[in-house]
Amino acid sequence: MKIDRNPRAAGPVVTGFAGAGFRIDGEATAGGVLLTPEWWRPWDGALTLEALEPLAAIGPEFIVIGTGATLVRPPRELVAALDARGIGVEPMDSRAAARAWGVLRGEDRWIAAALMPL
Repeated sequence: MKIDRNPRAAGPVVTGFAGAGFRIDGEATAGGVLLTPEWWRPWDGALTLEALEPLAAIGPEFIVIGTGATLVRPPRELVAALDARGIGVEPMDSRAAARAWGVLRGEDRWIAAALMPL
């Protein structure tokens, strides 16, 4: 799958999928990734507040969580903890999450994403 980069979007953009990882701005990654409007970094896929704290710390409107090839609901405790901080959670399969990331960043929305590989 190839995703076109919106030149107006600031920060990292998922430009495709690469094996068991992603292509971020043309660079192949292995495993999951965390994305903010300012940076991206590898992620082990743990759906815990501790693992997602780097995303929560930027104060996004919400976090898009790509759960791999299919939608998997994140733990209720995680959703409640983020909601208590005023951060929404939008889980979806990783293909949909990567597309949503690109569209929403193209609108300059202050969001974050955690994407598991397919």
